[in-house]
Amino acid sequence: MATKTSNLYARIEPAVKEEAEEILRTLGIPASNAINMFYKQIILHRGLPFPVTIPASHPLDVRAMSEQDLDRELEKGYADIQSGRTRPAAEVFAGIRRDEQVSPVSR
Repeated sequence: MATKTSNLYARIEPAVKEEAEEILRTLGIPASNAINMFYKQIILHRGLPFPVTIPASHPLDVRAMSEQDLDRELEKGYADIQSGRTRPAAEVFAGIRRDEQVSPVSR
């Protein structure tokens, strides 16, 4: 594994930092590892690892949904599970761990 000797300094909105770090704590991923994973993905994709676009609609706000709307969205998720359009969490985390162990230069 490559030695981590470079420092990164960034200004981040406090609320964004707190919320992201709380999620990372829940996942058991230190912020420095998450940033390292992000940088590796930039290298692998030769750009940002996600589309940078203006979403056509806003994310769902469950609090503002009617019971029927919520049921419809839950049915969509269930249909994804039934049709195999999901991946087990263990598989996703194994991929993340594997990526952390392999240097992007050796790929």
